Amino acid sequence: MLDQLDLTYTQYIVMMVLWEKKQVNEKLLCETLFLKSNTLTPLLKKLAAKGYIDKTRDSRDERNLIISLTEAGEALQDKALCVPETIAQEYHLAPEDAAALYRILYKMLEEEGGTSHE
Repeated sequence: MLDQLDLTYTQYIVMMVLWEKKQVNEKLLCETLFLKSNTLTPLLKKLAAKGYIDKTRDSRDERNLIISLTEAGEALQDKALCVPETIAQEYHLAPEDAAALYRILYKMLEEEGGTSHE
């Protein structure tokens, strides 16, 4: 499914955050996805090369990298809308089961990293 979008799973979850927020700094993106900067940097380079994102330095703080969607990145969202539903159907997950799985996964991640994502 993601091959049709020309995305890896990790690129897809980066795009999911950007589809929701439109623009985010690199540090927040790392925290949101539980990824380290050295893992995220090559992903962002590939997404930028595909034309899905722009990376710019914050004019107020050059250390802060701002990631934003391009028009092509926004257009990709329409093609990706079916991914969650297709996965749920493939694994025969009812909506309440998917919600329970989400809560359990975040609980595990919170215990590992000491952060909260409600």
